[in-house]
Amino acid sequence: MPVEFKSTTLDNGLTILAEIDPKAQSVGAGFFVKTGARDEETSLMGVSHYLEHMMFKGTEEISAEELNQTFDDLGASNNAYTTRESTCFYAHVIPDSSPKAIEMLSKMMRPALRQDDFDTEKNVIQEEIAMYADNPFWVLYEQCVANHYNTHGLGHRVLGTPESVGDMQRDQMMDYFQNRYSADNTIVSLAGNLDFDATVDQIRTLCGDWNTSKPSRNTARPNTGHKAFTMTSDRVNRGYILGLSDAPSIGSDDRYAATLMTQILGGADNSRLHWALIETGIAEEAMSAYDGLDGTGDYFMYASGDPESLDQIWDVMLKEIQGLKDSITEDDLAKLRSKMLTSVTLAGEKPSGRMQRLGRLWIACGAYQSLEEEIEKINAVSVDAIKDLIDQYPLDQCTLGKMIPEQAE
Repeated sequence: MPVEFKSTTLDNGLTILAEIDPKAQSVGAGFFVKTGARDEETSLMGVSHYLEHMMFKGTEEISAEELNQTFDDLGASNNAYTTRESTCFYAHVIPDSSPKAIEMLSKMMRPALRQDDFDTEKNVIQEEIAMYADNPFWVLYEQCVANHYNTHGLGHRVLGTPESVGDMQRDQMMDYFQNRYSADNTIVSLAGNLDFDATVDQIRTLCGDWNTSKPSRNTARPNTGHKAFTMTSDRVNRGYILGLSDAPSIGSDDRYAATLMTQILGGADNSRLHWALIETGIAEEAMSAYDGLDGTGDYFMYASGDPESLDQIWDVMLKEIQGLKDSITEDDLAKLRSKMLTSVTLAGEKPSGRMQRLGRLWIACGAYQSLEEEIEKINAVSVDAIKDLIDQYPLDQCTLGKMIPEQAE
């Protein structure tokens, strides 16, 4: 029996999606909220991620210990994450445990947000920010994003800054929660061996009284900057370089060509940047990737090596970038297409993977696309399509950032 897609929307706007597979041995369930760093006021940068942590602190009726113990008792694989555009809370369990897992997920989506928990967790967030500050790639990437998007919310740091998190108040978080974590800004994504009608009835009972707030998001493609800058740090002894350029949005079918193109340019193995920089010993790391976003998207190209060699590294990267259009062959595309198809198919073999794919696509595009349809779109990408994409979104028109040791300035 093939996987069957079903969906419904409750009266309050909460959307429930499912890919039902009676032969599956598990169930994946996730609550996806269409809110992330881009939706925050600059003064509240990091509130979405901070709020993600607070969801695990319990409700007015359930303590943090009881919440976590219940998931443990179910044998659940559960967690959460926050991105620039969405926040997800999920669990993966055996079918008999899915009603209880869904119940606990729905309850944690309405946290108590106690002041004591808020104050304690603030220290945890600050430690996490400090930890990432020790990662040169992350520091350079965040600064490139901030410079590239200027004052637009997409330039916000997901974790926030020490200042924005330090100044944040619990009541500000509560206001943000009430506005962004509404029923009409949330979807429930399900996959696996489950009774859809019974699950919808359960979710209606659990979540039918959630508020509706009609939150908005400006999805117009933002104006971006393409200036170069250099950072110095006494924490590094190597050089790092990263370029960020405009790319197609997640809602465009060009996202498949964009993903394949960046893999040809800077995938982990057998890519242009790998052979030109790593195999020649010019750089220690080299990669590129595509990130599709709501209404826009971006590419990044990254490398690291001897600080004295950064100009040479960028010259080589630029040569590969500018020569990419004329050098791509059908053989390049066939190899990378096979890898991408394998990755997509393997992720779709488990209900947890299907649930994530279903939720992310719906949050991003507002529509369903089966795994088979996605495979067809990947297979349809042609060399000419990639060449047209390179013309439309030139990678060399980028925000270029460098990080070097302080003494090398």
